[in-house]
Amino acid sequence: MAVTGNTTKVPAGVHTEDPDAAIAWWTVGPGQGEFRSENIREPAADEAAVRTLWTGVSRGTEGLVARGEVPPSEHARMRAPFQAGDFPFPVKYGYLNVGTVESGPRSLQGRTVFALFPHQSRFVVPADALVAVPDSVPPRRAVLAGAVETAVNVLWDAGAMVGDRVTVVGAGMIGGAIARLARGIAGTEVTLVDVDAGRAAMAERLGVGFAAPEAAPPDADVVIEASGSGAGLQLALRLAPDDGEVVVASWFGSGAVPLELGADFHSRRITIRASQVGAVATSRRARRTTRDRLTLALRLLEDPALDALVGGVSSWRQLPEVTAALAAGTASGLCHTIDWSAA
Repeated sequence: MAVTGNTTKVPAGVHTEDPDAAIAWWTVGPGQGEFRSENIREPAADEAAVRTLWTGVSRGTEGLVARGEVPPSEHARMRAPFQAGDFPFPVKYGYLNVGTVESGPRSLQGRTVFALFPHQSRFVVPADALVAVPDSVPPRRAVLAGAVETAVNVLWDAGAMVGDRVTVVGAGMIGGAIARLARGIAGTEVTLVDVDAGRAAMAERLGVGFAAPEAAPPDADVVIEASGSGAGLQLALRLAPDDGEVVVASWFGSGAVPLELGADFHSRRITIRASQVGAVATSRRARRTTRDRLTLALRLLEDPALDALVGGVSSWRQLPEVTAALAAGTASGLCHTIDWSAA
């Protein structure tokens, strides 16, 4: 199914040349994409064949990809593990995939697994690229594994401790995951800050406080920015304690982020520190692997409160509309899920 702008053509190569072929979604231009038929080979001894149940859409990163705004300097570093094609376009991108193992090692056969794989109906990968989803975690919730893994890394970077007052600026999928995990630290007081008053209901479901920017608490011990906006980062700098730091979880792509650093930024000795999920936080890197971190994230997803971060559902056939919304910046900040059950 090729899509150019709002024009949908008759599916070409999907379910026609090979009934066993997989359906893959490729972004081919700003807000534009097409379905491509991809042959699936038999797995080798150390591989597994997976049928996708759900994929998740990460609005921040996938929005930048949909607009072609991955900076040239980051083309190599920002490749997803099983990405095909190159930035900016055409590219097969995505990294929140939950499916069922159809064939492979006996220990994985029939298991629900998470993989850092793009939006595709079926695929073959090395077995060690799959992590089993605990039986207590519903498959649709499991697409949040990437968000929760990021939240783990951010909190490791931020060093939140018992009794800390934690402020998270930005109540999207990542900010919400950080807030919920921070709430689990004994004695913490956690506040989500967002310009959208409608996010107060989500904060309540997560068991944390909520504040509009003008009412954000001024006495935070830990400040984390996850808004994806320059205004959010500026607010985080204002909320940081003297001699404190702001841990920046957002990725701004090629967009410029102007900041006002002429007031008390220097006199209060504020530090800005990036947190990025591509590598384990330095405080844990010698002892934990990325697989350890992902396994932990899937275990943390046993918490049903995290369902508050799961947004709407679309059929895989609606990926053209989803991609257009990502490029236009109108997609929800929560995790939109793609249903592949009918593919």
